[in-house]
Amino acid sequence: MRINNYNGVYIDLFSGCGGLSLGLGNAGWRGLFAIEKDSMAFETFKHNLIDGKYNHFDWPKWLPQKSTTIETVLKNYKKELEALNGKIDLIAGGPPCQGFSLAGQRNPNDPRNALSNQYIKMVDIIKPKYVVLENVRGFNSIFKDAKGIKGKRPYSMMVKAKLEKLGYTVFYDYVNTQEFGVPQQRTRFIMIGIRNDVVQPEIDPFQILANIKSVFLKDKGLSNTPISVKSAIGDLEVSSSKLVYHSGSEQNGFKKINYVPPKKLNAYQKIMRKGLNGSQPNGLRLPRHKNSTIEKFKLIQKICRPGVALNKEEKAIVGTKKQSTSVLNPKKPSKTLTTLPDDLLHYSEPRILTVRESARIQSFPDDFVFKGKYTTGGERRTKECPRYTQVGNAVPPLFGEALGCLINELNN
Repeated sequence: MRINNYNGVYIDLFSGCGGLSLGLGNAGWRGLFAIEKDSMAFETFKHNLIDGKYNHFDWPKWLPQKSTTIETVLKNYKKELEALNGKIDLIAGGPPCQGFSLAGQRNPNDPRNALSNQYIKMVDIIKPKYVVLENVRGFNSIFKDAKGIKGKRPYSMMVKAKLEKLGYTVFYDYVNTQEFGVPQQRTRFIMIGIRNDVVQPEIDPFQILANIKSVFLKDKGLSNTPISVKSAIGDLEVSSSKLVYHSGSEQNGFKKINYVPPKKLNAYQKIMRKGLNGSQPNGLRLPRHKNSTIEKFKLIQKICRPGVALNKEEKAIVGTKKQSTSVLNPKKPSKTLTTLPDDLLHYSEPRILTVRESARIQSFPDDFVFKGKYTTGGERRTKECPRYTQVGNAVPPLFGEALGCLINELNN
């Protein structure tokens, strides 16, 4: 079996920093445009996927290459969008998932939940052959109201019904990204819509995805065994690197790892390092922890069960009320990365991960450059998308590529 390389045209909605687009491009797809409202995330997207080495977009002259919303594009460029009717093969993307996340507050009234309606409006105007919607598991879970009473059906089924009304046959399932070479146990809800005039009888996209898995991994030089955290980021440890000045004051400023590639890279590291030719990636700045924080992290590492979030008793020992804290298990894939970098601690060093380590766990190659602030806090946390948030929100590029290969097979 050979995976087809299909030069179809796609649009990426809620593109973030570009994980899904990077994967689709690597699967042979051409992009028309992408929509992302956050300026920092779009700056990263533009640097890599429009202006940089991963460019595969034929961006239309009528749409400015800047951050914007689907609502704005629908309002200002309706005629241009209508002219694309039937000319686009795929609309892909994942509406912001914080309102649905089982790891978060699961607020049924979160305004971000309604963004999938804008996604549907875009599908209605353009009528692509295929629709791929990626979201957290909670997208397919029923909300409870303030009194704890469950609703009638999950949000995903409302989206499914709307797509069916527009003339699509809809399939959905859960997929764990670790099955496609991503060193992370990241289970996602995937919905695939196929326009009724092109859908094949008795087709099962998720069975096709399962069938192409072994070929996909073999093409990458990877085995069927899940990639461990140690295999993914073991060459980025502080203990085996020199530290150099990064930014701020010389005495109290930030330092970064002066990365020197080891003489022998494992299969996953070879994929990550492929385009750098020995040079250093960005995002190697180390966090600047207080001494008290370092001691707390050491205690957590001492009492924790690697890969498992602290329980009530362990939280009491540490003196934390934080909802989720865990230490990476070096022998297994990472837990799901979130937008909060202090949710996960390094497996052997008392610190949070660097942006680059997080990016490795998400399967971003080392030559993918992240732009903008590193972190943000307070009220800005829900309004800005700094580097850690960009990485945590992204579709892992390797998984995005697998989805691109799946649509190639459907279109064959």
